[in-house]
Amino acid sequence: MIRILATDGIDKASGEKLRELGYELTEQFFGPDDLAGQLKGYDAVIVRSATKIDRPAIDAAVGTGRLKLIVRGGVGTDNIDVDYATKNGIEVCNTPNASSAAVAELAIAHIFTLARHLHEANVTMREGKWEKNAYSGVELAGKTLGLIGLGRIGRCVADKAKALGMDVVYYDIVGRAPGSDNYEYLEVDDLLVRADFISLHIPSYDMAVITADEIAKMKDGVYIVNCARGGLIDEDAMLDALDSGKVAGVGLDVYPEEPPKDERILKHPKISLTPHIGASTAEAQSRIGGEIVSIVSEKFGR
Repeated sequence: MIRILATDGIDKASGEKLRELGYELTEQFFGPDDLAGQLKGYDAVIVRSATKIDRPAIDAAVGTGRLKLIVRGGVGTDNIDVDYATKNGIEVCNTPNASSAAVAELAIAHIFTLARHLHEANVTMREGKWEKNAYSGVELAGKTLGLIGLGRIGRCVADKAKALGMDVVYYDIVGRAPGSDNYEYLEVDDLLVRADFISLHIPSYDMAVITADEIAKMKDGVYIVNCARGGLIDEDAMLDALDSGKVAGVGLDVYPEEPPKDERILKHPKISLTPHIGASTAEAQSRIGGEIVSIVSEKFGR
């Protein structure tokens, strides 16, 4: 029998579907010290963002030759050593389409939150304060949203922002994106100068892509949102810019270390925080689960 390990969970309907198809499914999280030993006994493993599959884990699995498939329920695969797995005969797949709408909606939610100080007002209201005059916001219509990255999620954000009356400009490492004539392509430096709001939709890099140099080029009072990958923004530069007023607010759903422990970020009044919930909607989880079932069935022929 084909054995599948889901370390970070899978939606109920998709788990039941895998079992109906005759797979033996185990839903249990294992930490780094235990994961390597567990992988040896499975044909496939399904992970989200919490589980890291590195070389030691892959080496352990390769020892028995049983593990043939790693599925990342989500867009990115930076928590998996994809090249090393592939070299060792283990196929790595993700579910790039399933969570785009959910992540895009969260990015837009952070933009609304920053524009109207919802993260601050919610806290002070609960503290019994009525600070009506402290939260003068800005309207989104007529503002320029700069998207760094116009892949599936970035394009979805662009469509939603345009519907709100925002002007959308974008930069993408591959250049002008096909089918994006409704949006203006700019080189990144020009985007930084023009945008009132900046939202990141790119994969992880070895270093931050928004540093003090990039922030210096931005408008005074710019807002920045990152629902993509932790580490894309230099946190020290970001905090300095928030304190100086150069950056009016930041929305974060992802962090270099999760959960984050830096009190400067956790308690900063100008930062809107969410705990990596971009894909955490019932609809997205259902779509992710459906894609996983399809990937597994195609791989093992059921």
